[in-house]
Amino acid sequence: MSHGGHWVFNTVIGGHALSFNLDTIFTMWFAMTVVLLFAFIATRKLSIIPNKLQAISEALMRFFWGILDTMIPSDNRKHVPLVASLFLFILIANLMGQLPLRLIHLKSGELASPTNDLNLTAAMAVIVLVYYVFMGVKKKGPKFFLHELSFTGIIMGLVEVLEMVTRPLSLAIRLFANIFAGEILVTVMLGVCAYFLPLPIMLFELLVAFIQATVFMMLTIAYVSSATGDEH
Repeated sequence: MSHGGHWVFNTVIGGHALSFNLDTIFTMWFAMTVVLLFAFIATRKLSIIPNKLQAISEALMRFFWGILDTMIPSDNRKHVPLVASLFLFILIANLMGQLPLRLIHLKSGELASPTNDLNLTAAMAVIVLVYYVFMGVKKKGPKFFLHELSFTGIIMGLVEVLEMVTRPLSLAIRLFANIFAGEILVTVMLGVCAYFLPLPIMLFELLVAFIQATVFMMLTIAYVSSATGDEH
């Protein structure tokens, strides 16, 4: 069944009607598999004199370490697994929209970027929310939500709780909207002129894929930094 451009599978589990976007699930798992295979192969045979793949992976790690060292001065390396996983997964997922996967015909929908589905971007945003709230509570305890027991402190606590709700919403919508709009633009250009017009847009979307992955990662680090920093 088609719904909103996706291949939707409807079922009932435990008396509850559920819908699954099968095209998003397939491309999501494909992107996850690419990231896991890269991590496995890159770390399989490490040596003092690195080969090309090890050199690339070490350069990536230096990239993540450098950003974390800049934005979170102390005790920051423990955040690398989340930050690196999000960046690599989002980058691969974004780039999938520019691959010729649309040539594979489904019953409905198409094999585009899984990040063009708001369900996926919202799920990643919730993961970020849970992570930085957990890290904040772990470091500061109840003071993470309530700085002082006063009227002003309670109001500021409520404002920060509201901000926690809007942060993942902005993360999810920003990534979804940019990727979805870019894929629509490429599709329109393909309809106008299938040979020349789409190429500049597709090249631009490659840059957008990297930028959006970087923005999501940087905002995640900023949220973790604000949650675990001395001033919150």
